[in-house]
Amino acid sequence: MRLDILYFLGYDIDEALPWHSTISRTRQLFPESVFEDLFTHVFQKCVAMQMVSGHTQVIDSAPVKANASMDSLDLKVPEEDLEVHLRAIRHISHRDKTVDYRPAKVNKASPSQQSVSATKQELQAIKSRNKKWSKDQNHRSGTGNKGSRYTSNKTHYSPTDPDARISVKPGKARKLNYLSQLTVDGAHHVISDIRACHADGKDSQHIPDIVTRVKQRLWQSGLTMETCVADTGYSSGENYTFLEHQDIESYIPPHGTYKGGPDGFVYNENNDYYICTQGKTIPFKKVFYEKKNHTKKKEYRGSKQLCSDCPPYAELV
Repeated sequence: MRLDILYFLGYDIDEALPWHSTISRTRQLFPESVFEDLFTHVFQKCVAMQMVSGHTQVIDSAPVKANASMDSLDLKVPEEDLEVHLRAIRHISHRDKTVDYRPAKVNKASPSQQSVSATKQELQAIKSRNKKWSKDQNHRSGTGNKGSRYTSNKTHYSPTDPDARISVKPGKARKLNYLSQLTVDGAHHVISDIRACHADGKDSQHIPDIVTRVKQRLWQSGLTMETCVADTGYSSGENYTFLEHQDIESYIPPHGTYKGGPDGFVYNENNDYYICTQGKTIPFKKVFYEKKNHTKKKEYRGSKQLCSDCPPYAELV
């Protein structure tokens, strides 16, 4: 008996608590708008109690375990014969050649979610990463365990919870998760926004959507957002530009791949070029996307004629 729950709900000691399944099933009948209105109502109550300043908003994410098992994962089906296709593009584990350890009773996934959506390049990348397993993958230490198998969001899906995604953190096992994007107000840590997203996306992809929702909610309460604080995962040039256009000061450290200009080079922001150590102008050439991580970058390059007499030929990316 949980006396604390009875006290919190105002129940007498002989009153029965509602069944959890009743609450969870009833909750699924309500549309998202009902929960959004309830959240906004509670948030406005916090504003009325002067618990929210609106000035500084702190954003972070956390994985939320999906109500689905890794054992029920099924292979996505390509247009051609499944086994022939998989043998052609990747090395499959012994478990994927046999019946699922614990197949789902009902397949809730749509036909599109059951189909391979990865490009040939992405499938080739999977093949390259797993090629070293081609000979002895089923004889390695631990491969006889129940959960040992190749899993990828490109080639597997959960028929129990099709919206769940395989994700992993350093030192943790792969699991089916959602990604909770949480925003709190800097004054008293009141939650100003929360949203569940697919776990296979990057944090940096969600900044525009989060900021737009938070600004709208604060505006309804007569508050404005002036500062955004987040970790390196939210760093991208697009996000810095977006926040600047929104007149929001950002405190988001750049990720490790950001290098800036070489030592001794001076950047001219107004005209977008560098001055090298020899006093020559290194102009902007183009914007491109890095193949490995699809990271947007700018290239600055001096011509051969410009730099032929300089040590060494200048090239900035």
